This record gives sequence, C-alpha cells and structure tokens, in this order.
Amino acid sequence: MKRINLLTGIALSSGIAITILFFWNAQRIGRVLDSYKGVPVYDNGLLFFRSYGKNYSADGYYFGQKWQCVEFIKRFYFQAENHRMPDVMGHAKSFFDESLPDGVLNSRRGLVQYRNGSTNQPRPDDLLVFTDTKFGHVAIVSQVTTNFIEVIQQNILSGPRQRFSLVASNGYYFVTSPRQPAGWLRR
Repeated sequence: MKRINLLTGIALSSGIAITILFFWNAQRIGRVLDSYKGVPVYDNGLLFFRSYGKNYSADGYYFGQKWQCVEFIKRFYFQAENHRMPDVMGHAKSFFDESLPDGVLNSRRGLVQYRNGSTNQPRPDDLLVFTDTKFGHVAIVSQVTTNFIEVIQQNILSGPRQRFSLVASNGYYFVTSPRQPAGWLRR
C-alpha cells in the first residue's frame, strides 16, 4: 500500500511512512518547549500516552514518568516551591480528593484544595486538576486576570501554554471553557 506524503506529494510505502514518523517523533522527545520559574517543560512527542522512563531528583524524590503531566507538576513544586508531596504516586486525576470540602488540606499532596466554584480564586503557582478523562490532567497556573487564567503544562500536543475562562459570580470563582477542572491545589 502506498501513501502520499502531504508535504512533498511523494508516494511512500506504509513501512517507510511509519519509520519516518517514529524518527521524527524521536527527535522531539525530551526537547525543552517552555519553562516557568526556571522549571522546563519537556516534549513528550506525538505519542502522549508513552513515557520514557522514571525521573527522580538527585536525592531520590520521585517526580514521575518522563514526560507526563504529573512529572512536570511534581518537579515544579519540588524545584520552584521547595515542596515534596507526601504521596508521590497516582494518575493526574488522583491529585484531587473529591471527598474533601473546599479549602482544606489534601494530606496526600500536602496542599490546600479548592473546588471549582470556590470563594478563593486561582493564583499563580496553583495546581489545576482535571478529572474528566480516564487518567485526568494537571497543570500549573502561570497567570491570572479578571477574565482568564493561563496554565503551563506538559504532555499536551497543542502546546505548553493554554488559557481558560475565569468567571466570578456572587463571590465564587469558576474556571470554565475550553475545559472545566475539578479544582486547584495551593501551597
């Protein structure tokens, strides 16, 4: 079976096309895409579900699987905030404890947890947690304005920075489109 390369119009066999795709993907993995407070965001390539080994600090603190979203946020809190999470394991969605009320300590993460719709608006350096997919997603809030928040994140094909609408209503703060998080955690 022949495939046409969209960039050159040259017909390629399936095997050659797959080889080129994997070679191109391999060139991306581990490349620095951005940084926040001196902590780099690494490219996980096109295969977002893959990891490339475990990543640890020099003293053995476990950051997570290279270059997944959880690895970035634990590395960020460790390097920029001097914070070690008591529980280093779990998928992104496990960072938010649904059983906790708004504004109390999430002891697994050593961070105060706020629900989307809290009276406490997100702040820079907060950990935003999405629980709407199988494994969830986490990101760090890098900017807050009256109308939006910006996050920095790892392992998102559209890029490391993304904006979300921020709505204030009767003293409550809601992060809305394009996606709604369960809430945010704060040191």
